[in-house]
Amino acid sequence: MNYIMQNPQRVLNLTIEHLQIIIIAVSIAVIIGVPLGILLTRMKFLQGPVFGIAGVLYTIPALALFAIMIPFFGLGVKPTVIALILYSQLAIIRNTVTGIENIDKSIIEAATGMGMTKMELLLKIQLPLGLPVIMAGIRMVTVMAIGIATIASYIGAGGLGDLIFLGMFTIDTDIILAGAIPIIIMALVADKVLVMFQKRLGKWKAEPKKTTKLVKEVYDGSVHSK
Repeated sequence: MNYIMQNPQRVLNLTIEHLQIIIIAVSIAVIIGVPLGILLTRMKFLQGPVFGIAGVLYTIPALALFAIMIPFFGLGVKPTVIALILYSQLAIIRNTVTGIENIDKSIIEAATGMGMTKMELLLKIQLPLGLPVIMAGIRMVTVMAIGIATIASYIGAGGLGDLIFLGMFTIDTDIILAGAIPIIIMALVADKVLVMFQKRLGKWKAEPKKTTKLVKEVYDGSVHSK
């Protein structure tokens, strides 16, 4: 704690750098992964190849993946963000597919029977009801990215990993803690915020009166599948 008290501005700057990397990487990962997951629910024959590629990327050690990025993107934030995006795809894509495909079939059949187009079905039924599962994937990816981004200090990305590795090289526990404590707090806060958001969505899903009119009618039994 002494290092934090003596160097508050440095710790703050590195915390902001770390947070920026996570926000950029997770935001882009969601923008890519959720639409891709939706596409896979329409083109099921692509699920095997896409899950296979995302699974292989997920198994590559983080440091090795960062190193692979260097010849193509150099050092710094860019290869770090790209590596985190690649790591995040498996959880986001799989949870999106699971969230959409596990919706009660009677709701889908009732919506189709009422003449909803595929786009209406997606926007009014599948995405709202699948959001809790999709959010669970985003939550896991966010916490994971906060930890993995620490290793990116090796390729000059900055962030709180700089303090941890400086502390390791100088064998200074105080400096290591100055980097580790903000990371732990960041992960706990991010997880807490996303859990609250996820519970909110879960509650919304569990209360038919707050969903679309069609879902409400299906839950009430006034609309039946054909």
